[in-house]
Amino acid sequence: MPFWRVEEIDEKALVGDASPPGNAGYDTDGDVEAGTTREKEPTDRFTAHQIFYVFGPHGIGAMVLSGGINFAIAYGMYTTQDIKTHPIRLFQLPNTLAGDAVVTLVIQTLMTWFIELALVGRDLRTGGVRPIGSVREPIRPWLRSLMLLPPLPPSKPPARPRRRGAYLADQLIRAGLIFVVAFFLLWLPAVGILTAIGERKAGGDWDWYFQRQWAPEIFKGVFGGVLALLTTPIMASFWLVREGWRLKRGGARH
Repeated sequence: MPFWRVEEIDEKALVGDASPPGNAGYDTDGDVEAGTTREKEPTDRFTAHQIFYVFGPHGIGAMVLSGGINFAIAYGMYTTQDIKTHPIRLFQLPNTLAGDAVVTLVIQTLMTWFIELALVGRDLRTGGVRPIGSVREPIRPWLRSLMLLPPLPPSKPPARPRRRGAYLADQLIRAGLIFVVAFFLLWLPAVGILTAIGERKAGGDWDWYFQRQWAPEIFKGVFGGVLALLTTPIMASFWLVREGWRLKRGGARH
């Protein structure tokens, strides 16, 4: 789904509720668009449907889709290279697998965050999934800020909705935090595995070399798939849990 579909969500609800605690622009409205009659109440436990929703289409499905896309991109990138003049190496340009993995981390994490925001928001509005209400709402200020929740006690008087630039900054910060975690969990081990697969050249060259097929394609496909499997369920759960908290505390519906 294109990024601009996010704008279909009520701007006041999104922009206001995304404000971190202590910010003067906070509004207590939630992410579910007003006017819908199919919105469901949060569950008191993690249901089978929610498990399937998070780990099915947003887990296995995301892994297969992302892995296939990354494999296709790598096939187009690397099979056309003349490795005599443009060798495929682990660290050095112009064709660096380690650098490719970092770019994949950045782009895929950002895209997935906003796609999940739009998809989960749509499913919540249409009643396709119920919010998760079995997780206790945090009370520590830093956790509430991280989860885009209002401060305790709520600010008075109600503040104006935040500007779209501040809203986007909030989203980018949280996507960036996921990137940092994924970097240490995935990128470092992936580079270690590639050192065992690549070939070393004679003459004191310190880097690792790869053929055009099939190591780069398989690496990028597996890396993108595992990244999706790790991050997409977390992002989907973030919005389901947060919406459950909003509804339980009597979040306003327009």
